[in-house]
Amino acid sequence: MSVEVELEKGQVTKYRRHENGRGLVSPGAQVNPSAYVSSATYVESDAQIGPESWIGQGSWIDHGAIIGARVFVGANVHVGADAIVGNEARLASNTDIGRGAFIADGAVIDHEIAVPEFTDVSARPTARARTVPPGGLSAASGPDRAGWRRTWGARRTPSPRLPVPPVLVTVS
Repeated sequence: MSVEVELEKGQVTKYRRHENGRGLVSPGAQVNPSAYVSSATYVESDAQIGPESWIGQGSWIDHGAIIGARVFVGANVHVGADAIVGNEARLASNTDIGRGAFIADGAVIDHEIAVPEFTDVSARPTARARTVPPGGLSAASGPDRAGWRRTWGARRTPSPRLPVPPVLVTVS
């Protein structure tokens, strides 16, 4: 079954219903059959959702975003264009992941956190809490981001609409 949605400029996009959860998936998006996509969730074109991930009600996975394996995305979460969310990461409800952001494997983002565009969030290997509180963002190492991009994003090159990410400094 497909659903037609009219965008703000009058352009009509035809979404298909994902078999596991009935979420709306745009043509060109890749969603693993074992992933759960809630019925009021949108997955835009060129996005990827890995195996055994769970995408909550009212969430929006934007163009070119990559969601790894066994990721939990709560309700009303926006994952920006070309953002990468690593394996087994947890995004609590009402969070906003900015365009081009990188969330490392195993990172936990608390409720109502906004991760700025082009920010790298690591899972802080020295801390056991694995929670990134407000203002507690830290830079992930370059090879981790590049390795992730090679593993999941080999099918495409980074979007030409994105500027080069700025150099990040660790915030304590």
